[in-house]
Parts: sequence; structure tokens; C-alpha cells
Amino acid sequence: MFVDDHRNDLAEFLSSRRARISPEEVGLRGEFARRRVPGLRREELAQLAGVSVDYYTRLEQGRSRSASVDVLDALATALRLNDAERDHLHRLGRPQPAKRRSRPRPQHVDPTTLHLMERLDDAASPAFILGRRLDVLAHNRLAGALITDFLRLPAPQRNQARFVFLDPHARELYEDWKQVAMDTVAMLRDDAGRHPDDPKLSELVGDLSIHSEEFRTWWPRHDVQRRNTGTKGYHHPVVGDLTVRYQALNPGGDEDQTLIVYTTDPGSPSDTALRLLANWHEPEPETPPERTATLREDADR
Repeated sequence: MFVDDHRNDLAEFLSSRRARISPEEVGLRGEFARRRVPGLRREELAQLAGVSVDYYTRLEQGRSRSASVDVLDALATALRLNDAERDHLHRLGRPQPAKRRSRPRPQHVDPTTLHLMERLDDAASPAFILGRRLDVLAHNRLAGALITDFLRLPAPQRNQARFVFLDPHARELYEDWKQVAMDTVAMLRDDAGRHPDDPKLSELVGDLSIHSEEFRTWWPRHDVQRRNTGTKGYHHPVVGDLTVRYQALNPGGDEDQTLIVYTTDPGSPSDTALRLLANWHEPEPETPPERTATLREDADR
């Protein structure tokens, strides 16, 4: 099983974060700098966090089920975790009581959000919604033209991670495929912390580990990331190179849905490229609401 229990995930996450911090970063020099492996030693991290070495060792060896909020905060500070990593540590270190496994409920996109994405087409702004495990729940016409038309794919393949790692087109489409792929792994790891008992997520991680050497290498690193804002470059086969800014929002406050909106500077070469793409990609006979609704309804079949 690829999404392990919280104790194993907590142990591996702590070990991976400890290994990436050099002694010099936290002011340890001299004899502390002479070591065979990179990163802090357990006793050093325990001292920085103000906990006993034995207690920290139990956490990192998976021999302790949970830790207090104060201890987790102290470890997060000592490990210099960002906000996404800090939240991930708390989810792993303060697991909820196990519940009987049941099939996840289908996710539905609010009609108001679907209408918003239609209007974004008019503004030459690609937009799409990611759900649990990076399933693509809906996208507007321009996002389908820029990335891929997920509606034309079988329902199980309508997933951003499957597209990035398993579709050859993705490696040519993204200007920096490696960074996009590593970010995708980190977002899936964040999802695994929030939904550790999701059988579809375990299946997805297993499939990607089998079919992608890169995913198999990066998943054990336990990197965690939440999409917020940034830029992304594309090599599009029709309109050429373009760069977009993206912003991630949670429509209706739903943490399991992320609306990604792309924008460009008015009159810029990238803006011109998107408008050309919008004119090139003629709409299908059905209306955009029908397309996005069909995509959404099939997503959990």
C-alpha cells in the first residue's frame, strides 16, 4: 500500500525534513559540522525543539501514535517548515480516529462556479477546477484548448497527475515539465495527509509509481505543497510559447476543490497567443455549461 498509516508517514516526513537542514543553517558549527550524512542529527533537532531525544526518536521511528500541538509547533519551527508543511505535520501528528472505510462521495461543482468559468472564457482566461487527488472536475473551453480536453478522455483518466506523468504531450507542453511534475507530487502528498484513507488515492499513487520512474523517485521525498499563486510557461503546438500567471481559489470555501485561473498582461504576446487560441479552438455543438457539467458528473464514476 502506498499511502501508509499516519505513524509511518509522520516518521518519514520528519526524517526527510531533518535531512534537508544543514547544521550551519541553525548555527551549529565545528564538531557538529563533521558528519557522513547531510542534515541534522536527531539529538540536535530534539535540542532545537526543546524535547527529549528519546521522545523525538520514538516519533521518527513510528513508535508513537501522536504528539501534542505544542511539540508539533516546536518541531515545525525547528525544521523551518512553510505553512503547507506545518499543516501537514499537524495532520500526521494529530490523526483523527479511524473511521470505517466508505466510498468517497462524488464531488459536485456549484453552478455559479461553472458560470464564472464560462465568463472567464470571454476574458481569454483559462480556468479549471481540481478536486480530491487532483481529479479534473471541470474546465472552461480555453483551458481545454491550452492543456487538454479532459472531456474526451475516459473518466478515470481525467486527473491532472495522470496527465502530467503519463501523457507524452505533457512533457512537450510545459516549459519546465520537471518542476510541474515535482509540484504535482507535492500537491498529491498534501492530499494524502488530508485524506489518508482514500482508496482511490492509494490506487492513483500505485499506478503512477508503477508507470513513472520519476514519480517513483519523488514520492518518498515527502515534499508538500499547496498551489497559491505563480507563473507557468507553455510550449503550445498551435500558438507557440506563452507564460501565464495563476491564482488558486477555494470556491465556496471547499478545501477539496481548487479553482485555478490563468491570466496574462493585456496586449502582451502571451495575451495575444491566448486570444488566438480562443479563436482557433471553436466551441463544440453543446454549450459550455453542458460540457463542464458532463465532466463533473462523470468524474467519480
